[in-house]
Amino acid sequence: MLARFSPARRRLVVAVLVLVLAAVATLATMVVVSRSAVGVAEPTAQDRPGPVLLVPGYGDDTESLRPLADRLTAAGRDTVVVGLPGDGRGDLRESADALGNAVDAALQRTRAATVDVVGYSAGGLVARQWAADGGAARARRVLTLGSPHHGTTLADLAGDVAPAQCPVACRQMMQDSDLLRQLNAGDETPDGPTWVSIWTTQDETVTPPDSAHLDGAVNLTVQSVCPEARVSHGGLPRAPLVQEMVVAELAAGAPPELGPADCARLSS
Repeated sequence: MLARFSPARRRLVVAVLVLVLAAVATLATMVVVSRSAVGVAEPTAQDRPGPVLLVPGYGDDTESLRPLADRLTAAGRDTVVVGLPGDGRGDLRESADALGNAVDAALQRTRAATVDVVGYSAGGLVARQWAADGGAARARRVLTLGSPHHGTTLADLAGDVAPAQCPVACRQMMQDSDLLRQLNAGDETPDGPTWVSIWTTQDETVTPPDSAHLDGAVNLTVQSVCPEARVSHGGLPRAPLVQEMVVAELAAGAPPELGPADCARLSS
């Protein structure tokens, strides 16, 4: 085809083609770099645990997690209980912003590279929202405790029967909420931290209890470790067995797969 053109015209066409190809190559490079910059986080080193931030559940104040915080402190961990706006009854996205501010303060204070986050009940959804908003790159481990990752029929019932008594966070825990659809679309556990979900099969608040199952996480029921354990939803942060499970799952290294062989040790 180029043979039809004069030498000068051929040189012009070749020059234009070179410029077009160079532009395409530059654009492709920009796309790759852009995806790398905003895409998944690199896996976080697991051997140096930083401070632990505990996130309360719906309607809870910071004192609700004080027994677990005290146990983690006794185990040598720098521990902070995060206060949430409206005691966690408001928009869980705003609570995620509060968690982000607390993480910034903890990292600045301790000079650590990453944090561990423990979210109790709805606090687990706050932790996931924070991770999805970019926090995953600053977390070594995210552990949720009795969290309604796929909603709870209790919130569904409240929304139907007494909607005035079901504020924003309550509605966000309904099984078909926009927040849960967003968090559960695709990968439930963003790359960066390792993820752990602990719950009790006797949960009367998160119903069904296996709503706490989180794809991509180490999933543990209290009863998979101690089959005879009696732990309610509200008892999760206070039960010594659960506290020891949390301490073990937040230790340096990969999160362990606990089982019945660990029951006696963790219960003593």
